[in-house]
Amino acid sequence: MKLQRTTCLLIIFAAILGSWVYFYEIRGEQQKTISATNQQQIFNLTEAQINKIIIQKSNQTLEFERTGKNEQPWQMKQPQNVPANDATIAFLLDLITNGKSDRIFTVPQSDLSQYGLDNPIAHIMIESNNQTTQEIFLGQPSLNEELIYAYTPVSGTKTGLNVLLVSRNWQYAVDRELSEWQQNPTN
Repeated sequence: MKLQRTTCLLIIFAAILGSWVYFYEIRGEQQKTISATNQQQIFNLTEAQINKIIIQKSNQTLEFERTGKNEQPWQMKQPQNVPANDATIAFLLDLITNGKSDRIFTVPQSDLSQYGLDNPIAHIMIESNNQTTQEIFLGQPSLNEELIYAYTPVSGTKTGLNVLLVSRNWQYAVDRELSEWQQNPTN
C-alpha cells in the first residue's frame, strides 16, 4: 500500500500540530501550576492578632481599632469616631492575613518611581497584639493591569528594596469613599 504525497503531508502536519498542542497546553498548564505554588505570603498574621489599621492616602488618613466587642468589632478613630463597616474591614483583613505576592524582586531605592512607589496610592500600617507594626506601600498597576506593585519595608536591607506584585484587590480595598468605611445606621 503506497501513500500519496498529500496524505503523507497531512500526517506530518497532524503530528506537528499534536506536538504543539501537547507542549503548549499540557506543559504550559504545568508551568502555571508551578508558578502558582511559588506565591509567598505577604504578612505572617492572623486576624485575631491585628489590633489597629492605619491607611494613609494622599488626601486622607483612616484609622481603625479593634473594639473587642462581637457585635461591633472595629471602630473608626480617624477622621471620625464612628463604628466601622464590617464588610469593608473584613475584605481588608482577608487581604492582610491571606494576601500573597505573585513575584518579588529587588530594586534600588532610586528606581521606586518606575513602580509608582515614590508617591504610593496608599500606605497601610498594621499594628499587632505584641505592639509590632508591619507596613505595605501600594504603587501603580503592572503592565497587564491585573496586579499592582507594592513593597514592605524590611529592616537591614541596604542594597535595595523588595518590590512585590500583589493582587489589584489591595487597591480596591483602600480606594473607597469615607461613607463606605462607616457602618450604616440601619445595620
